[in-house]
Amino acid sequence: MLGATGRQGGAVARKLLEGGWHVRALTRSPASRAARGLAAAGAEVMAVEMADSDSLDAAFAGAHGVYSVQNPVLSGVEAEVQHGRNVADAARRTGVQHVVYGSAGTGTPGTGVGSWDSKLQIEAHMRALGLPLTVLRPMAFMELMTDKAFYPALSTWHVMPKLLGGSTPVPWTAVDDLAAVAVAAFADREGFVGRDLALASDLRPIDECREIYREVFGRRPRRVPMPVWMFERVAGSDLTTMWRWWREAQPEAETATLREIHPGALTVREFFARRRATSSAAR
Repeated sequence: MLGATGRQGGAVARKLLEGGWHVRALTRSPASRAARGLAAAGAEVMAVEMADSDSLDAAFAGAHGVYSVQNPVLSGVEAEVQHGRNVADAARRTGVQHVVYGSAGTGTPGTGVGSWDSKLQIEAHMRALGLPLTVLRPMAFMELMTDKAFYPALSTWHVMPKLLGGSTPVPWTAVDDLAAVAVAAFADREGFVGRDLALASDLRPIDECREIYREVFGRRPRRVPMPVWMFERVAGSDLTTMWRWWREAQPEAETATLREIHPGALTVREFFARRRATSSAAR
């Protein structure tokens, strides 16, 4: 389990542990709070550097499957590609029986979105090696609308609708629902190897999401105005390129694929309601 102390990898690790799997949680920071939490839940925590092939080989030894995810925000796109390739090479050398890859985007080249193109390079390398591969391809995580780490008041609720448009449908997925699909894939290797799955559980424009937020929380989401050029100076141009491209291309999206695998996947309204209940219980 790579990225085990991150948002996506951590969600997959927790779901696997809940399902009774033996989880080897791989992280650069085994002493972190998140790593200690996984250890307390029953995971075997190991220190791994994706730039270090020897550490990957040791971590993958005897493993049935690997969940591979890299974060270009932390490492940069070039390092993301190299790390993804290193993971694939190690999986090949150690005889891993199933690689589930946490990808993103539409799966088509030519978008100009760096964090999507990088994942296509990693996928191409995995396929060239002949790995038993399942690709999970979420578009927008629902957590972008609520979690402070994503600065939603600035990003999702201000700059995103300016560039994407308030009425453009967005394919949303909760991180925990992506994790549920990953667990289903590991549990049914024969049914999932070779599949490339675009995942969304709800299609909602930002304007509709804002109104649902108001109905659930009793207030509109906070919004912090910022010029696009300033946002790009702070956050880079990957997101703004993504939102502009999505508005121009208007690619097709659907919810049937995810719901067939995981019928309990959350809608935006259900996600907000769960967040409200959690925050109320924490007070």
